[in-house]
Amino acid sequence: MEHNPTKIPSPLLSLVPILVLVTLLFVTIRTFGSDALSGGSQIVLLTATAVCCLIAMTYSKVRWKALELAMINNITGVATALIILLIIGALSGSWMISGVVPTLIYYGMQIIHPSFFLASTCIICAVVSVMTGSSWTTIATIGIALLGIGQAQGFSDGWIAGAIISGAYFGDKISPLSDTTILASSVTDTPLFKHIRYMMITTVPSLLITLVIFTVAGLSHEATATDQIEQCSIALDNTFHITPWLLIVPVVTGILIAKRVPSIITLFISAALAGVFALIFQPHLLQEISGLPVENIQSDFKGLLMTFYGSTGIETGNPELNSLVATRGMSGMMNTIWLILCAMCFGGAMAASGMLGSITSVFLRFMKRTVGMVASTVASGLFLNICTADQYISIILTGNMFKDIYEKKGYESRLLSRTVEDSVTVTSVLIPWNTCGMTQATILGVATFTYLPYCFFNLISPLMSITIAAIGFKIKRKNEKAESVVAG
Repeated sequence: MEHNPTKIPSPLLSLVPILVLVTLLFVTIRTFGSDALSGGSQIVLLTATAVCCLIAMTYSKVRWKALELAMINNITGVATALIILLIIGALSGSWMISGVVPTLIYYGMQIIHPSFFLASTCIICAVVSVMTGSSWTTIATIGIALLGIGQAQGFSDGWIAGAIISGAYFGDKISPLSDTTILASSVTDTPLFKHIRYMMITTVPSLLITLVIFTVAGLSHEATATDQIEQCSIALDNTFHITPWLLIVPVVTGILIAKRVPSIITLFISAALAGVFALIFQPHLLQEISGLPVENIQSDFKGLLMTFYGSTGIETGNPELNSLVATRGMSGMMNTIWLILCAMCFGGAMAASGMLGSITSVFLRFMKRTVGMVASTVASGLFLNICTADQYISIILTGNMFKDIYEKKGYESRLLSRTVEDSVTVTSVLIPWNTCGMTQATILGVATFTYLPYCFFNLISPLMSITIAAIGFKIKRKNEKAESVVAG
């Protein structure tokens, strides 16, 4: 068949496109820094795809049509994820401008007490990250505010940053708004909410252990009071109409998720409901966004649509909060969508050329048992995170490399999607030259190796994934009678 290579490349030759990818990514990230995702990484992916196609057509005698078809099929496979990303862009804007996220932050900040600062910081960042779907936004906004509070209370930078990052990445990992969560589920062909529910088995215990550590550390620390929390609360209250009625939006969203309503429908309803609440509770903000001089139906309508599709900015009188309430809308998702499209081309070419199969065959010798398979996936995810220096590319490559193996061995796709998140998403921030580690170290002003020992959630998650696999809890093979099955 023309879809199959006539000559399977060796694992060593198959690594050539990946080595090209890693080398060019290293140079790109050193050159562009955190802006590498704005175009440089995408060009690198297409270049590595070209190298892969060249080897496939000259060495393996694969026809261009077969390579092209594989790329198209890969892109088709993530079409739903791309639509979800666009809706999430609209949702993130509407949740912020409607006052939903500010209300959650406002009430969350009231629970901070010096003795429980670290645990509270972790919880607040987790809640904000779940609501926004972005660990980067959480760390760059409320994380900065919490860092200042912690420093005023006498905590070391490593402990504060560790609590901020642990909470932010917990929220990012389980949020249906997170692009990495959507990416991991789509690459492995796992329904989004099914993926999230299954992740709870490893994620919740990891967070509980983390909170115990931060609670003990906080109780043993003598801290002084600060008025920074009050200042942030006043700024939020002066800018937004803070009311418990806004909590109806996340409650309704949670109900829809619990009832397993398809993710696109759930997210669309949630965004639309938040838009209605924005019209009711925050018309003054919609007028500010619209730029029209008079508050009327036209300014409300224009401001609402801009909230859904474009970048918005609100003046709160507090620089940190200005960054937090700024949104990017649907247009803010375009760099991620562009990256996914380019990565799907690379993955399709690697698969059609037989290179992906050649590389994964090396891992088969370590996969005689479930724990060995999960451990190999975790190790591969971490290795790719170190090599590619980008969590998105690492998620795509790890998912593509192991998808067929999990399928052939009869395991459900949700086991792979969970393991990918446990190994890739949370460890990216622990690597100094990774885009995540580099960005967060710069934003917080705390070196990666300084906060690394205190990012307990990020360190525990991969180990928890392997531990659960060793126990065999809630893990079953297809066509095998399950002793216990997760709902859904």
